[in-house]
Order: sequence, then C-alpha cells, then structure tokens
Amino acid sequence: MNEYHTAIMSDIQKAMALLITTFTKYASKEGDKDTLNKDELKELLQNEFGDLLCKANDQTAVDRIFKDLDTNQSNSVDFSEFVNLVSCLTQMCHEHFIGKKIGTQAPP
Repeated sequence: MNEYHTAIMSDIQKAMALLITTFTKYASKEGDKDTLNKDELKELLQNEFGDLLCKANDQTAVDRIFKDLDTNQSNSVDFSEFVNLVSCLTQMCHEHFIGKKIGTQAPP
C-alpha cells in the first residue's frame, strides 16, 4: 500500500492493513508465505503481543496455542486462523477494560 492510500483509509481499514502486513512479515520468513509455522508463530507472539501473552516464551504454551489455532490441522496457521487469535484477544482486552471502567465508576 502506498502512502496516499493509507492517508485516506479509515482507522479500521488501517488496522486491517496492519494485520495483513504483520502476518505476511512473519509468514514470509520460512517456507510457505501464506502460513505461519510454529517458529514463525512464536516469533510473532513474542514480538507483536509481548506482555499481552506472557507465556509467549514458554514453548509448551506456544505449542498449545499453535495446536488450538490450527483448526484445520494443516500443521500451520493460515491468515484466517491468525485473525481468530487477534479477534479473541481483542475481545478479552475489551472486556477487561470495560470491567475496569465499570469497576471505577462512582455509585449513583
């Protein structure tokens, strides 16, 4: 995407483009550029999700995340499976922040 297109994109469109770019960046490192293998997924989790997924350095946890994401059992994570992870994490963050907001409001 060139600068002109990203300048006129909405925030949601920019977020979508960022998801695609980030997935491609890691998927392109080894083998099939359209899927993530376990090492690519681990690197993506560590670099992009950091503290949000505190177990990204735990190989057993990464193995479990990989297995859970690989719903078609292809031994790789495709873009659709990756987006499911992002969606679930986004929902969890939303619920967390909404809960904090509700918990900090003064009683009526």
